[in-house]
Amino acid sequence: QVQVVESGGGLVQAGGSLRLSCAASGRTGTTFAMGWFRQAPGKARDFVAAVNWSGSSTYYADSVKGRFTICRGDAKNTVFLQMDSLSPEAPAVYCCAIAQYGRAGGLECAKRYDYWSQGTQVTVSS
Repeated sequence: QVQVVESGGGLVQAGGSLRLSCAASGRTGTTFAMGWFRQAPGKARDFVAAVNWSGSSTYYADSVKGRFTICRGDAKNTVFLQMDSLSPEAPAVYCCAIAQYGRAGGLECAKRYDYWSQGTQVTVSS
C-alpha cells in the first residue's frame, strides 16, 4: 500500500509564508504526479496545485497562482508547496495526494488521485 504524509501547517500572519512538505512511501510506482488540495469547514475540497512525475510541469488554481509554488524534491517521492503572501481566511486543511500513471483526467480533479494524506491545518490570521 501507499502512505502519504504531509507536514508544515500551522498559524501564520497575513502576508507571511508557509512551506508544506509531503512524502510518499510504499508501492507508488515510478511515474506518479503529486498534488495539493485544501478544504475549509463547510466547503468542498478545492484543488490548489499539482506537479507531474518528473517535476517539469506544474498546475495551479487561479486563486493561488503567483503566490504558491509547487515542486518535486530531489527525491521524487517528495513534493513541496511554498505558500507566500498568504491572505486571512478560514482555517483550511491541506492534503497531499498521489496520482498514479495510467488514469485519465486532469490533475485538478480529485478523482484523478489514488492516495491521500491525513491533512495539515493552515490558519492565516489578520
